[in-house]
Amino acid sequence: MKLLLIGSGGREHALAWKLSKSKKVEKIFIAPGNGGTAIEKKCENINITDIDELIKFAKQEIIDITIVGPEDPLTNGIVNKFKQNGLKIFGPAQNGAMLEGSKSFSKEFMKKYGVKTAEYEVFYDADKALKYLNTCLYPTVVKADGLAAGKGVAICNTKEEAIKAVKSYMIDDIFKGAGQKIVIEEFLEGVEASILSITDGKTIIPFISAKDHKQIFDSGRGPNTGGMGVLAPNPYVTKDILKDFEENIMDKTLVGIIQEGFDFKGIIFFGLMITKKGTYLLEYNVRMGDPETQSVLYLMESDLLEVIEATLSEELDKVDIKWNNGVCINVVLASDGYPGDFVKGYEIKIDDKIKDKVFLAGAKLEDNILKTNGGRVLSVIGLGNTLEEAREEAYENIKGVTFEGAYCRKDIGIFK
Repeated sequence: MKLLLIGSGGREHALAWKLSKSKKVEKIFIAPGNGGTAIEKKCENINITDIDELIKFAKQEIIDITIVGPEDPLTNGIVNKFKQNGLKIFGPAQNGAMLEGSKSFSKEFMKKYGVKTAEYEVFYDADKALKYLNTCLYPTVVKADGLAAGKGVAICNTKEEAIKAVKSYMIDDIFKGAGQKIVIEEFLEGVEASILSITDGKTIIPFISAKDHKQIFDSGRGPNTGGMGVLAPNPYVTKDILKDFEENIMDKTLVGIIQEGFDFKGIIFFGLMITKKGTYLLEYNVRMGDPETQSVLYLMESDLLEVIEATLSEELDKVDIKWNNGVCINVVLASDGYPGDFVKGYEIKIDDKIKDKVFLAGAKLEDNILKTNGGRVLSVIGLGNTLEEAREEAYENIKGVTFEGAYCRKDIGIFK
């Protein structure tokens, strides 16, 4: 089979790596890909991002299945357009993609179908939002309604912080339209968990749980990033928590997908908060997370392509996904200065012995030399029977990767 994979991050390198292991796969084209996908087995990068050009390419190359990595093309209707052209594609159609594309849409969906989530208010007008800040409880959470590259959420401990967030989103328009409408939400205290899941619109199968580490510095200090490392499975997701999640969040979400008539054959990612009062849904994503994907796929023993094929044929109810019983940690190596300003273009050297445990994200291949090309440059995997073994291997493997200004957290997988 020939596949087309859309995206350019560490998630896409992990997907390409996993899909390439399938005996069914002959070739994977990645559009546009990165330095990691450029050197992955069976893979070839193509410099195309326009949806119409991707459709043209898929037809010319007789692509069997297209797999969409990031959220932007999904919310822009790539699935609808591919299907209109008779092409098989994995991902939700535009209506279902709005579960991530609009915070207010997703919150209304949760409310309508009884999905357990935080209390909230939606605002279209900055003056009304600022007035509401006089009466709400603190801390509070201010969210840009639209896609803001994972940066449109502010946890505000004081009214002053909330005012600053509202003004920057709605008046200063720092997200170029994505914050013109906002959601102000009840702050939930607890432990976050990520549960990537797959659905064919009739069945949802949750993957192994994961625990992301968002802040740049050890002990959860400093500004939020796209993710500095992940542990899977998440030790806080016990059998009781999983039961609570399935009954009060996952099953009710599936009812909503069916009732709303969403054409949803793809990934649905549940961002959870585990509190003393139970498990709440913070947000939906309609694609795999990064860096969660790197850890979760490393633990998946089943053929991912076969799972995707079952999804597209609406036969997920017949699938039993097999998982490694161990623990996987991935640690992100970032450019010095990230998430602020940083320098690109440094050479990346990776020891041959660990190449199968390194997923590149902000990296490019230039004259056969890997170079840094982003803030989060790559993830390094550690696998073990226990959390301690996985941590030890991950940090040992990191010694086999070098580039100027490389920075990582030293406490991925440590909890107090």
